[in-house]
Amino acid sequence: MAAAALMFQGTGSDVGKSLIVAGLARALTLRGLKVRPFKPQNMSNNAAVTADGGEIGRAQALQARAARVPPSVHMNPVLLKPQSEIGAQIVVQGRVMGSANAAAYQHVKRDLMPFVLDSFARLRGEADLVLVEGAGSAAEINLRDNDIANMGFARAADVPVVLVGDIDRGGVIASLVGTKAVLAADDAALICGFIVNKFRGDPALFAAGMEHIAALTGWQALGLVPFFPAARLLPAEDALALDEPNNRSFPRKRESRSGSLEASANRVPASAGTSGSGKRLRVAVPILPHIANFDDLDPLAAEPNVELLRVRPGHALPGDADLIVLPGSKATIAELAALRAAGFDIDVAAHRRRGGMVLGLCGGYQMLGRAIADPDGSEGPPATVDGLGLLDVATTLVPQKRLEAVGGVTCDGAPFAGYEMHMGVTAGADCARPFARLDDGSADGAMSADGRVIGTYIHGLFADDRQRAAWLARFAAAPSDLAYEASIEQTLDALAAHLAAHLDLDRLLKLAR
Repeated sequence: MAAAALMFQGTGSDVGKSLIVAGLARALTLRGLKVRPFKPQNMSNNAAVTADGGEIGRAQALQARAARVPPSVHMNPVLLKPQSEIGAQIVVQGRVMGSANAAAYQHVKRDLMPFVLDSFARLRGEADLVLVEGAGSAAEINLRDNDIANMGFARAADVPVVLVGDIDRGGVIASLVGTKAVLAADDAALICGFIVNKFRGDPALFAAGMEHIAALTGWQALGLVPFFPAARLLPAEDALALDEPNNRSFPRKRESRSGSLEASANRVPASAGTSGSGKRLRVAVPILPHIANFDDLDPLAAEPNVELLRVRPGHALPGDADLIVLPGSKATIAELAALRAAGFDIDVAAHRRRGGMVLGLCGGYQMLGRAIADPDGSEGPPATVDGLGLLDVATTLVPQKRLEAVGGVTCDGAPFAGYEMHMGVTAGADCARPFARLDDGSADGAMSADGRVIGTYIHGLFADDRQRAAWLARFAAAPSDLAYEASIEQTLDALAAHLAAHLDLDRLLKLAR
């Protein structure tokens, strides 16, 4: 017998659908149910490698973790990864199918529904319940033709829908009632209830609001969920999170070209780890348009003796940083041009002359070399561009993508577990000093002769407590007792308890079909 299913759609992006699915997945798994998350179509450059050798959106990997099952390509059968020049890369059931701009994709997606329904059927065959997450807004009726992400999927798979609204951004009554007003009658009939998310204050003050929404829509009021501050401790789905001061733990400090500092930071409390004697490690990260896998840095942000500075174009990388990290990118050549346009190349070069340390992760590693060649036009028109020249290596972008979980030991003897997700091949003299040796005996990355410029293709390094401790030791920074992966588990448990206290889980299970 196929599993029951329930879909959570939103009145807009970032209303909390991903967290609601993750929290419910953990809560219902704790009840003994076999739960699987599913998102028909996702758009994100924050991706995860799956146990079956593909890639899916980071949010679905987190939801799989909440359900205590390995992530599978079938949990997110269509993943769109925005690129420059050529629109978005289209990943279908974990593998790159091609690329298309936004207009062309509207015609492509009609051919993707069979893959979506196939993956959904596979998950239903192994579970008691499938929790489905929509994408963007259910009210995007301009995109309704050939839709596979929201009502198009719900209709095709006959899955009931719960609509989620975000009261924190304002206008939640209008957004929920307005969604009902613009939906086709057959689509609106699939919505069985609504949730108002991210409430702050006295719930009694919005009791009448819940009643008005129910009366104007005819939908059941399924719960008023208070804001969950600890959400900032969980890996975010997309770069929207980098703009939310209340949503992430990253300090945001901006230094103007004249050197003045502005700070607007929500820090992780000291209880996240225990600090001892020693210096604080100051890490600066340029935030550029095509940043990918930015959750690589979340564990550093959680360290009590690390100050992580996210610096946007228009502000300088701080001159007193200990470490500059160039993160991954979905469009390395375009990202390198953006880095230069922002003047960050000048800041990195000055940091290097002062004896500072630079770490490049994946696309950031490619930027550190002498040149990047794209002979097949993987990212846009075929081209070869000069890199930053801080490592004696050169990269050739190739169509084949390496997707693999990896482990090994870094040059300082610290073990690690992480993953690779890239389309480049990098070679050169500095590769003779690899950053890491993998368990299969192969080498990864490169280092400058003085060891102060490092490039690696390994993602997830800092989530490994052993590796993070080694980096703190490099700078004589105070260690902590932060167990990062355990903290994620604790936060998922807390999220599950939070939702169980404010939503009627039995009622939701009865609505699933």
